[in-house]
Parts: sequence; structure tokens; C-alpha cells
Amino acid sequence: MTRPLTSRERSELNRRNFYSAGENAAIQARGEGKGGAENWLRRLRKELVQEERAGRSEVWDGFALVCRLFLAALQQRAKGDPAIWNDTLRYAHEVTTRHPPM
Repeated sequence: MTRPLTSRERSELNRRNFYSAGENAAIQARGEGKGGAENWLRRLRKELVQEERAGRSEVWDGFALVCRLFLAALQQRAKGDPAIWNDTLRYAHEVTTRHPPM
């Protein structure tokens, strides 16, 4: 027999469902790549602002570094060296598989 969910578990499930519905709507409106990216950027911006309000403003430094890494990987791939791009994608896939965002 399955026990009823606690209010915290129910809240987490509702939040996950809300984010999944938003992602699906964005993908349907803009397509798989662009819609998904816009959805994640929107969610990330919200999280960054919440972190800053909580006094953890170093998240902006981390976000800037991740953006610089992504830009460097794109530029190297455009030059014909896909190693950084492939490593970045492989690492991102490993992390998000082990620790999916809520």
C-alpha cells in the first residue's frame, strides 16, 4: 500500500509538474532546441535572483564562468576543434543525469 504524500512531497511534485508543463509549452511554441533553452534560461534567472536575495551573490560569478566556457567551446568548435565542446556536453549530461533539476 502506498502512503499519502506529505505536504512537502506534494509541493515538490506540483512544482516539478508546473516546470515540466512550462517546458513542454515552450518546446511546442518554439521547437525542441530553442523552446527548451528559453525555458531553462527563464528558470535559471529566477533561481539566480533568489540566490542573490538570500545573500549568495557569488552565483553570478559562477554563471559568468559557465557562459564563458560555453562561448569558448562554441568558438573552438567553429575553428574545427570540437574537443572542448564534446567534453562540456559530456560533463553537463553526466551532472544533469545524476542530479536532475527540480
